[in-house]
Amino acid sequence: MTPPYALRDHQWERIKDLLPRQEGKVGVTAKENRSFVEAVLYPYRAGIPSRELPGRWGDLGVIHTR
Repeated sequence: MTPPYALRDHQWERIKDLLPRQEGKVGVTAKENRSFVEAVLYPYRAGIPSRELPGRWGDLGVIHTR
């Protein structure tokens, strides 16, 4: 079952090619991009401030910088 905050596969397929590639890195770019997009969308979907982003996405400062 897909968590309610996660992008569905068909949603990800529509936007994945719009995101920049990370040159020089092999293998994990798509997973990192998907996780990043979900971390950006989560506060809007949950109705919370970005600073309350759950820790499963890592450090808020890194997400904000990216």
